[in-house]
Amino acid sequence: MDLFKRAKTIRLRSYKDKYLIAEDDQESVCQHRDGTTNNALWTIEFVQGRDLLRFKSCYGRYLTASNNPFLPGATGKQVLQTLPSKFDPAIEWEPLRDGMQVRLRTLWGDFLRPNGGLPPWRNSVTHDIPRWQKSYNKVLWDVEVVEAFPVHRRARSDSTFFKSRSSVSA
Repeated sequence: MDLFKRAKTIRLRSYKDKYLIAEDDQESVCQHRDGTTNNALWTIEFVQGRDLLRFKSCYGRYLTASNNPFLPGATGKQVLQTLPSKFDPAIEWEPLRDGMQVRLRTLWGDFLRPNGGLPPWRNSVTHDIPRWQKSYNKVLWDVEVVEAFPVHRRARSDSTFFKSRSSVSA
């Protein structure tokens, strides 16, 4: 959670050096090498009282772990952008830190997973439970903080400064 404490806007980069992208159809997500577009930016929202996060795309929709299978017969399920609905646990992700990277777990125990290979798997993103140790490391994401909340430092205001100087000179 400490990777996200000061973050306001982030980019998520997979082990294949591709970024999590909100597609223009405002429903699907994918991976792309170009992380400089607005589609690669995700705004962080903290779930009050819990160590959970919500990721909001540039379209105002949330990264959602759906129950729809990505392909019939495959174990991975679709990850979508959806409009917020009240108390929807599918839009909440638990960050599990592993060094300087993070695994994002759904409340059902699945992990946000970048896919590769031949179409239709190429550049897709699903959520699934890694079956092998080799694939367990493939659910790691690098977090790039784009915009952070400012650090508030307590400083003496001008009025305090002038009050203290006027009392000294009197």
